[in-house]
Amino acid sequence: MRASLLQVAVNEDEPVESRRRRVAALVRDQAGADLVVLPELWTTGAFAYEAFGAEAEPLEGPTHEAMAKAASEAGVWLHAGSVPERDTDGTLYNTSLVFSPSGELAASYRKIHRFGFDKGEAVLMGAGEDLVTVRLPDTVVGVATCYDLRFPELFRGLVDAGAETFVVPAGWPERRRAHWTLLARARAVENQAFVLACGTAGTHAGVPQAGHSVVVDPWGEVLAEAGPGEEVLTVDFDPATVAGTRDRFPALKDRVLGLDRPRR
Repeated sequence: MRASLLQVAVNEDEPVESRRRRVAALVRDQAGADLVVLPELWTTGAFAYEAFGAEAEPLEGPTHEAMAKAASEAGVWLHAGSVPERDTDGTLYNTSLVFSPSGELAASYRKIHRFGFDKGEAVLMGAGEDLVTVRLPDTVVGVATCYDLRFPELFRGLVDAGAETFVVPAGWPERRRAHWTLLARARAVENQAFVLACGTAGTHAGVPQAGHSVVVDPWGEVLAEAGPGEEVLTVDFDPATVAGTRDRFPALKDRVLGLDRPRR
């Protein structure tokens, strides 16, 4: 299976519509890949809080339209990162969109863990409630977003729902880049799954981004890692490795806590 992670640079001097067209062209350039992944909030920048309201769009808004068309033209599964979504009741959400190779919306995920410690995203956006998986021809994808990476219970829930590959778009800051790689590897090892973590480059509202998108295998080995700037990171991996790893080293079968088991 071939995955292309598009580490998009998000800079304030590029209009959103211009970036949307540019990113759609980048997606179309990935024809031949099986899965293409974009970062979190690449239309606005994950730290550009003041832009969330102005740039928020309905689920089937301009980003949905552009990415559905690009996925169809490239013939790829596309995790289109996330956008600031405005629900019909006015609530904002950090919402990920996943499209099939025909351009149909296969899934959407509203980010459950909001970053900000009682400010920023944590107060401007509502929290999602539902775990989301998407069945691709060769693997079941579990969807998470950025700050979710710090909460292992979410990933356990995705494993219980059948996930074998985690896709994590992010707008992770450079000052915590060491955590980014560490947590991606930890989520891979403890769940014996692939992790495809796609971050942004550039600077959001004065916050330099980490870049360094990474693909990790079920043993925690880094298969590929990007640099700090805008880059397309392409990697071939075998999803069957997940079942083989779980069979040879069946640690997940020894889980006790967090399972819905009767008390003795």
